[in-house]
Amino acid sequence: MALFNYRRRHSHIVMVGNTPMGGYMPIRVQSMNNTSTMDTEGSVAQVLRIAEAGGEYVRLTTQGTREAENMRLINIGVREAGCNVPLVADVHFNPNVADVAARYCEKVRINPGNYVDAARQFKHLEYTDEEYQQELQKIEARLVPFLNICKENHTAVRIGVNHGSLSDRIMSRYGDTPEGIVESCMEFLRICVKEDFRDVVISIKASNTVVMVQSMRLLVAAMARENMTFPLHLGVTEAGEGEDGRIKSAVGIGALLQDGIGDTIRVSLSEAPEKEIPVARAIVDYVTTYRREADLPIPDDVQIPEAYDYLKPQRRQSRRVGEIGGGQVPVVMDHIPVTGAIVANPFTLTPQVADFLKAHPEAIVVSRPQTPNRLGEHRALAFAMMNLGLENPLIVCQEYEEDDLATLQLKAACDTGVLFIDGLADGLILINHSADIALEQVRELSYSILQAARARFTKTEYISCPGCGRTLYDLEGTIARIKAATSHLKGLKIAIMGCIVNGPGEMADADYGYVGAARGKVSLYKRKECIEKNIPEEEAVERLLRFIEEDLAKQQ
Repeated sequence: MALFNYRRRHSHIVMVGNTPMGGYMPIRVQSMNNTSTMDTEGSVAQVLRIAEAGGEYVRLTTQGTREAENMRLINIGVREAGCNVPLVADVHFNPNVADVAARYCEKVRINPGNYVDAARQFKHLEYTDEEYQQELQKIEARLVPFLNICKENHTAVRIGVNHGSLSDRIMSRYGDTPEGIVESCMEFLRICVKEDFRDVVISIKASNTVVMVQSMRLLVAAMARENMTFPLHLGVTEAGEGEDGRIKSAVGIGALLQDGIGDTIRVSLSEAPEKEIPVARAIVDYVTTYRREADLPIPDDVQIPEAYDYLKPQRRQSRRVGEIGGGQVPVVMDHIPVTGAIVANPFTLTPQVADFLKAHPEAIVVSRPQTPNRLGEHRALAFAMMNLGLENPLIVCQEYEEDDLATLQLKAACDTGVLFIDGLADGLILINHSADIALEQVRELSYSILQAARARFTKTEYISCPGCGRTLYDLEGTIARIKAATSHLKGLKIAIMGCIVNGPGEMADADYGYVGAARGKVSLYKRKECIEKNIPEEEAVERLLRFIEEDLAKQQ
């Protein structure tokens, strides 16, 4: 991958309607309707709003055959309105629905976690190797007819793996691991290759940015070993809403785009879907533009340390100096220390400076880039220090001149999160040379980036889905009520999910969960355990808050 200078990963082109993806094509941005797919007029109107905002593909949920059939009318309505944006059907649990949708949509998304395998129930299943191969044969027997329908109708396929909906079969053999996520995808891709079906796009998503980034890196490596060049769809699922949702998305998506990985992205916000598009476009434009503007590129022959594993990165070993380094949580600073620190970049780490740092292990190194290629410089300096055996704490300094807070958030998150996902830094100095953004806002952004990269938790984290036609309650209003009552709880993770597709799976990574179960009904979770089923929606928020309060009181 392009660890120092921007270079996009090679993929082949997939035609999705009249909008090709991959290869030398621009990185596409997309969103998903949250209307009922049986509401033809409402769905058409929302597709048009997403397209007007700049969305290049629009996905709609197809829970059943009725919804899949109605995609024909939605497609007609969109075309009659003069809009050619390709439509994507989102299918879970029922492969027969995918067969129908493939006749009326430009692309169909299927989920390996529930396409043939039963829905996830957290059961441990035992298979002999022979029995496991029989399960794979079941997948092939069901997938091939679907691929044939897609060939006949020139329909593309998205194989969309979600961490929250891995099957019990995969979980039982591989565990809840990035390797299992990747294998869930590769099982389906090998069948596509065998059938010479190349119009496939792949996504691997998780609400955990570390899992999302590592899984996608492992997938790229696995595909390279098997000579696959399928284009990739990026997204942090259940990212949330507001500033936190945008920062979390920019950290996860930006980490991969920076390395040239990704051909289309979706920013999943618990807001109106058309609001996702400007955020996605800003992330793509920023990463693909500024990484090419570095007037002093990093030499591509920089030695990558043996201690650094791109596919499974670990925290860089550093010496503890006060509250900095030595495996402690990363620190946040408002300015570059005047004493006790050496400001450096890969071009200034001379032998003399290296000798000084070896003689003074108590000295802190501040990585301060001198070109727009911030990530390349930070990485090159960290790698040089590792190769020289220097264990001085390393703090990364990011400097901007932004008047708009939202723009600063996206740029800083894209630049910075990956450094902490990869464990290269012991602290962050974020400086914005503009009086229009208060110092306290910049400091809060620093902590938000560290939390999004799962390097340091300082506030409640909300895992909330963007909503779709499966969501049967007021998602945005519910999120607002839960956040208002729990935002003071430091380090807690609360999931607010529209339906059961990823809901129970994401509960495993959350302390508490609120999941839509049926129209007007909600189930409450504590991690994997469902503590109350099918309670009335009007009572659910209060009962969740009461349970959290009582549970936390027991722990004290």
